[in-house]
Amino acid sequence: MKGAENNHEVIIAGAGPAGSSLAIHLVNRGVNVLLVEQKKFPRAKLCGEFISPECRNHFRLLGIDEALTSSNPASLNKTVFYAASGRQIGVPSHWFGGNNRALGLSRAELDQQLLLRAKALGVEVIEEAAVSDVLLTRDQVSGVSLRLGNQTIAKHAPLVIDATGRARALVRRLRTEGAPSFKPRKPKLVAFKAHLRNAQLASETCEIYSYGGGYGGLSQIENGLSNLCFIASAKDVRRCHSDPEAVVRKIVSKNRRAAYTLAGAAVCTEWLSVSLDGFGCFNAVPLSGLLAVGDAAGFIDPFTGSGMLMAFETAELAAAAILPNLLSLQQSGDFNALASAYQASYERRFRSRLRMAGVLRRAAFVPFAAEVSIAILGLSESLRKRTASATR
Repeated sequence: MKGAENNHEVIIAGAGPAGSSLAIHLVNRGVNVLLVEQKKFPRAKLCGEFISPECRNHFRLLGIDEALTSSNPASLNKTVFYAASGRQIGVPSHWFGGNNRALGLSRAELDQQLLLRAKALGVEVIEEAAVSDVLLTRDQVSGVSLRLGNQTIAKHAPLVIDATGRARALVRRLRTEGAPSFKPRKPKLVAFKAHLRNAQLASETCEIYSYGGGYGGLSQIENGLSNLCFIASAKDVRRCHSDPEAVVRKIVSKNRRAAYTLAGAAVCTEWLSVSLDGFGCFNAVPLSGLLAVGDAAGFIDPFTGSGMLMAFETAELAAAAILPNLLSLQQSGDFNALASAYQASYERRFRSRLRMAGVLRRAAFVPFAAEVSIAILGLSESLRKRTASATR
């Protein structure tokens, strides 16, 4: 291994929305940031690709609003939830964003624009760099080891950020007394995603389909395509021999509306899939010297349409905790003030919405419960507004 390099104040692993936006916030305030990413951008990513209206304010702060508008995202003015029978309720986008509509945009395009912005502002970016180890000094995280082709290098900083999404790649590599032990659970769910042509989708609408053991979402994105992203039980996926198109036919299409919209659709990209081992809060401060942002800190159910929003919000909260406390961390190694500020703000902002998402998920996974929930929520616009707002 080559000698340690100590010329960065913050190292961020993962260049998705949370990691890149945090890098932008920090570099705008003069922080020396290294952003490392396992893949080469642009790249496809398993995601619902629904950008809620509130994200537009974050895009303006980050300086990417014009670039994303030039990408011609689809405009989405409502989300419609369908029970298996076809019973439906709608949630208008303007409930969350005033004059802003929700957007449909591929993660390949969104992530690329964020990364280009970070580079333009002076963030040092290393792509195709896999984190092979988390470096510790007296049980405090002090850097990472990176694999670059056949080479391994060490990068040191007083603060390291895990922005690697549901993989939580840095947390999984913690092997020290006092560090939280990571015990992977046997996944009960599998998520799939592909882009489609010729889906019979209502104009400017994101559709959510409930069926036994899971739910799926379909919405327009750029270039006349639609994005289909769905979750199914691992047991059902095995019964379909892990063939995503068989899962669509045999499981997703048990929802009457999904069967109609997908009947003549053609898949025009490779299928992406990933096992899911849980929703809700994980650990925003896994160990001294390490913060988690985005899905690495907490994974909200995709049907809420607020996953991308949470990525930008966690980055903003992390920056607000880091900026006034970074100098003290550098000088004394005291991580407590920074950690306490971030943990407290994270709990205040997200704990209740993650809890509400869990309640709604349990209803979505059971056809009868979904039917009853949609029927009840359909009786009152005020109740729908309060329920939708509780996921924000």
